[in-house]
Amino acid sequence: MANINKDALVDSISSGMELSKKDIEAVIDSLTDRITEEVRNGNKVTITGFGTFRVSKRAARKGINPQTKESIQIPEMSVPKFTAGKTLKEAVR
Repeated sequence: MANINKDALVDSISSGMELSKKDIEAVIDSLTDRITEEVRNGNKVTITGFGTFRVSKRAARKGINPQTKESIQIPEMSVPKFTAGKTLKEAVR
């Protein structure tokens, strides 16, 4: 199993399209920037068949400092969540 980074993704997409690698990279950058901005603003972004990006709240909880074994309080925080869509789930099965 190989890990695919952004450059490999750009190469893969450009081989099947008549767009330059620079144009494809600009589209990917724009897409990720837009999704990030919308999720940061608390909006849910759904790409039908692929999945949904949203913000979730993680409750405050107690933790342990692994170096000192001291109990610490971890504050509530917002975290990004991704839920795979039906088409993606079926493709992976």
